[in-house]
Amino acid sequence: MSVKTIFLGFLILGGLPSAKAAVELARIGDRVITQDDFNKKYREVSQGNPAGAISKKEFLEELVRREVAVQEAKRQGLDKDPTVSERMNSVLFQALLDKNLAKEIEQIQITDDEAKSLFQKNPEIRTSHIFVALKPNASKEESESALKKIKDVQTKVREGKTSFAELAQRVSESPTAPMGGDVDYQTRDHLDPLYYDAAWALRSPGKVSDVVKTSTGYFLIKLTGVHTWNEVDHGKYKRFAFEQRRAKALERYVDGLRRKAKVTVNADALK
Repeated sequence: MSVKTIFLGFLILGGLPSAKAAVELARIGDRVITQDDFNKKYREVSQGNPAGAISKKEFLEELVRREVAVQEAKRQGLDKDPTVSERMNSVLFQALLDKNLAKEIEQIQITDDEAKSLFQKNPEIRTSHIFVALKPNASKEESESALKKIKDVQTKVREGKTSFAELAQRVSESPTAPMGGDVDYQTRDHLDPLYYDAAWALRSPGKVSDVVKTSTGYFLIKLTGVHTWNEVDHGKYKRFAFEQRRAKALERYVDGLRRKAKVTVNADALK
């Protein structure tokens, strides 16, 4: 083999020549799709959708189309667009967590006792509510008007002349109004934290909360039921506990990165 041939091999493969050259399946501009690249991606797709696996020829064409589009996007400068950059940052953030926390998260095991303990602090509850909406940018007058409306309803609830369900049907601005405000049984992770805390604080079914303000408006909440441990899906609470443990692991990791970084926060400037 001549020196010239070795040099050309170095340029084509991007490094020193190997005994076994990569098989080139497609070239799109400077981007080469090798047999190894193809096999890896094809296995990932086939495992993810074994019932509807695409043919290898069709999949290669899809890879080519995707690369053509990606190169055109870069030509148009979309990779520098702020919105696209933010999406890419989100992908990088998730990739970092996957790389550094995957093993720790895989080792999380939730016992029945842990799930039951979580349930006892956060049971599955049934509620009804009367809701008065409030826009995020509501004026002082709009806010006062909404508060007066919910306070007037609260007075009627306390008088007891009209049932809570009937008042909800007449006054509530929630989609649940036709059902008398009933939202059926829900766990904490499916309700606004302020709503759930106010409802569970009542403890006894039949009681009605004081006015509760959330980011969406004002609520009067009636606790109508509390499930026992034997009435709930234990698997649901195991998943709930797993997500809590996972969130804590992510928080510990990111807090560690923050302590090493130079960070300045001016919270007083928030409006």
